[in-house]
Amino acid sequence: MLVLEVSKGNNELKMSLFEAGEFISTVRNYSKRSVSWNELAVLCQESAHLLNKADKKGELDPESFKAFKNIGQLLWDNLLTRQVKDKLSSTNARHLILSIDEELVGIPWEIISNGSEFLGLRFNLGRLINTRRQGNLSIYRSFQEKLRMLIIANPTGDLKSAYTEGSLIKAKFESWNKKVNIDFKSTSVDSIYIKKNLRDYDIVHFAGHCEYDPDNPQNTGWSLIDARFTVRDILKMGEALPMPSLIFSNACQSARESSLSPSFNYHEKVYGLASAFLFSGSRHYLGAACKIRDEFGLIFAREFYTYLLHAHCVGECVRRARLKLLHNSSGSSVLWANYILYGDPSFIFFSLPKKKILPRAKTFIVSKRREVKSILVASGAAILILIFSVYFNAVNPRGYLEIVKTRGHLAQGRNAEAVLSCNQILGKAADFLPAYPLLCQAYQRQGMLSRALSSYFEYIIYSQKKGDKKMLASAYIGAGRIFHDKGDYPKAKEFYDKALVLSTDNKDRLNEAVSLRRLALWYMDKDDDNAAIELLTKSVEINSERSHKADHRYNLACDYFDLGLLFSNKDDFKAARTFYNKSLKLFASLKAKDELSDYYFNQGELYLFEKEYQKALECYARGLKIDLAHNNLPNIASDYSMFGELYLELGSELEAEKYFCQALEITENIEAPLEKASIYYNLAELYKFKGQKVKAKKYLRLSQEIYSKVDTNDYAQVKEDILSLDR
Repeated sequence: MLVLEVSKGNNELKMSLFEAGEFISTVRNYSKRSVSWNELAVLCQESAHLLNKADKKGELDPESFKAFKNIGQLLWDNLLTRQVKDKLSSTNARHLILSIDEELVGIPWEIISNGSEFLGLRFNLGRLINTRRQGNLSIYRSFQEKLRMLIIANPTGDLKSAYTEGSLIKAKFESWNKKVNIDFKSTSVDSIYIKKNLRDYDIVHFAGHCEYDPDNPQNTGWSLIDARFTVRDILKMGEALPMPSLIFSNACQSARESSLSPSFNYHEKVYGLASAFLFSGSRHYLGAACKIRDEFGLIFAREFYTYLLHAHCVGECVRRARLKLLHNSSGSSVLWANYILYGDPSFIFFSLPKKKILPRAKTFIVSKRREVKSILVASGAAILILIFSVYFNAVNPRGYLEIVKTRGHLAQGRNAEAVLSCNQILGKAADFLPAYPLLCQAYQRQGMLSRALSSYFEYIIYSQKKGDKKMLASAYIGAGRIFHDKGDYPKAKEFYDKALVLSTDNKDRLNEAVSLRRLALWYMDKDDDNAAIELLTKSVEINSERSHKADHRYNLACDYFDLGLLFSNKDDFKAARTFYNKSLKLFASLKAKDELSDYYFNQGELYLFEKEYQKALECYARGLKIDLAHNNLPNIASDYSMFGELYLELGSELEAEKYFCQALEITENIEAPLEKASIYYNLAELYKFKGQKVKAKKYLRLSQEIYSKVDTNDYAQVKEDILSLDR
């Protein structure tokens, strides 16, 4: 996040552009720019004139629109220093805080343009004001788990469109978020009601008249049925308790400060509604500088709140809403420039809900090339015995060579060839145990869970016949994993428990650790994080004591990875990243380059939660590349679904739909019930976002049908989502 700090001198501006993390730097560079206040006043007045000149659609004629862009370019040329312009042009930052002296608020900073982009459309931009005046600047409301919102719509009873706006916003909040209580007040709203109740709320949306009094600015305020709720009232109330954290005044002139002119006395600067609320404890104030037709004000408001409820930061919500107004026009609309945000643009009001039924993060499971490693880990002793048999007893040397060949097929993603190779081995010697894990892995990659399970049962039978307890424990774990993938949680736990008991009794510490880790993942799915962390801790202890062995070091990496997943699910992203990075170091030491698909997707998801979308995309792309190389169909379906979630977060509905549909197409031809249920759910979220309730309900019911057979809380969540669509 960048901070552009600008202060006013006699005939100059002093400014510094720096990363937010550099704020406490002992030394910070700044640069100066000479300014003609007369010329600046003319540019500001011309920009205001053009904003008010827009037609009913908010558009300017070609000549006027060119003049509007030229003003933005001139402000860029005349206000900003070379150092600042160079950094703004080259930065990849998304957030820009404009920290300016109070005397500079009349400048239309949002329309400053480098010739190709306006600052207000390129950045999530918010204004912070530096002032000499005293106020409750550091006193903000404390947030409760459930926020309270007041919608004041058409308080004077003469604005039907304002009532419609308020009603639609109320409906959006009620259908999308369970973390806010909404109160709706319309018609005959008097000043006593506002004064008594306003400070009880965290968010206030006002849709109505705002009257500006140039002769007595402290008398500026919202028009109510009996009087105005004025700047003076706000300042008095703010002396006792802080005002709501977010004020959205969707009324004309509400964000307008005094005009900038050469003769303006800055020490006697009048208050506006924006500064009154900010001085009285509001974190954010969003208002319109010029008159906007009601239908466009509604478009902006709906877009703003849609993104706010999807856990976007305030600045992103404003920028997206501005772009919505622009995209709804022929390209010459200037309506977007009317909206001004005061406050930190990176602030997020609503956190993302935990959707445990979604593929929120991947776990280290028996899949991809890492399973080849885990197969060797689980049956290392048996492989060594096999090698000795090859060299000293000449027992089935051809079978061992076929195993090496099969591993090569899997490494190259030739899963069908791997199945054929394993079946040829087992056709000659059905008790050749090392072939079974490879065969099951190849089936899993092709989404053939039933065949994989059948092969694991054969693996169990022949391990029992040969009395090979280590191979038997490995087979139990594999069968449990297949039941886990099918959503049969009781059966999955039954086989994990069998593996744990057998390996413990046999002092097989490797399979004991793997069993503990698989059980931990089982409990994570059951939302029992305490049991999960206890089991993972035991597994870490076993593998850490034996980390000099490659097989235990590999499994220790898997332990760290799953601890990262656990902390990610608890929203402790710092701890999650620490454990993910520990796992990465161990994999690197083992030269396990192809085991990292899940690592990249889970790291990407952390970036997604932190709104680092480009980094998230880059991580997802690296993970997808690995899964495509291994032709791992269930993973690829899950990957596409996660891409869809990311694009839905970005508001790119077409891209989101494309990826969800690609994911669904894959699952139609394989056995991947949980992946399919998750994709159905994501499609429902997409269509709910688009306001298509019928389609949303259709996919929720398809998801519900699958989860009705799964022993988790997912069914109840989907059922609640279906009911919410009918409210």
